[in-house]
Amino acid sequence: MFASLSRAARRRVLAVSAALLAVCGVLVWWLVPFGPPAPSGSVTFSTGVPTGVYQHYGELLKGALAQDLPEVSIRLTDSEGSQQNLARLASGEADFTIATADAVAQYQRERRPGFERLRGCARLYDDYVQLVVPRNSPVRKVQDLKGLRVGVGQDGSGVRLIADRVLAAAGITPIGDIEPVAAGIDTMPGLLETGRLDAFFWSGGLPTQAVQELADRFLIRLIPLDAQVVDRLHDVGPSTRHYRSAVIPADAYAQAQDGRPIDTLAVANLLVTTDKADADLVEGFTRTVIRSRDRIGAQVHPAQLVDLRTAVYTEPLTLHEGARRYYRSVKP
Repeated sequence: MFASLSRAARRRVLAVSAALLAVCGVLVWWLVPFGPPAPSGSVTFSTGVPTGVYQHYGELLKGALAQDLPEVSIRLTDSEGSQQNLARLASGEADFTIATADAVAQYQRERRPGFERLRGCARLYDDYVQLVVPRNSPVRKVQDLKGLRVGVGQDGSGVRLIADRVLAAAGITPIGDIEPVAAGIDTMPGLLETGRLDAFFWSGGLPTQAVQELADRFLIRLIPLDAQVVDRLHDVGPSTRHYRSAVIPADAYAQAQDGRPIDTLAVANLLVTTDKADADLVEGFTRTVIRSRDRIGAQVHPAQLVDLRTAVYTEPLTLHEGARRYYRSVKP
């Protein structure tokens, strides 16, 4: 039948057939997925105390991940802080978490269960140590805390680790020279305001909402931690090398600082997972962390400091292969 058609008719049939084949090819390309399947399943992200930066950051990151990884269900669980976060990760109770570099180094140095499985995804923002007292307090330096009731953070927190070290560097025995109160940022401001604490330590991004809200309703001051404190901390051991001298900007808590910068120390926060985490999932997770910086940073100021150029430096942790893959893909 095809042979009996005229030459022009045969050309038209061939043209239509070619067009149909092209359309079919486009449909196949559009409908059939190519490349590796998108990550799926459910993961647990261990954050921090309800009023802390970790928790707020985790809530906003969860929303960004829901858009970028729609097949992955993210469950947030609050915690006492870095030390508990790392223990949960190592035990399999959590898949991702945030922890300070000094807490990670301490966990490794003590060779706690699962320490060798920890892997880094990204360096996030820095935590700043904040020593808060009432405005009318006689305390002017760390050494003045002797004999006072001091909030030192919960037992499983990074705050507790830093507070104990800062006190020791100032010549104060954490148990003996002060009355340590194990409390978190969710309760310490209220205890200070009602006179049940004389001072409290906090380590977090700037500004921390709970400290800001306290400053808005109650007269407080921030006590400086000078460079000598940092130098003495560095003499403690390898896990303290992650502390650096820093300055709390004058406008972080304007009412509490009288417009003056405050000397302190800072330590980096890391996004952490384990070697068991799926590489595609980690790659996607890391990508979202970097891409969502400005969006999250509009509500959580420390997130503005997440930077692609520094995110890759997750010392003391080795980069997870999935994170390494992402950084290679965006390398100029």
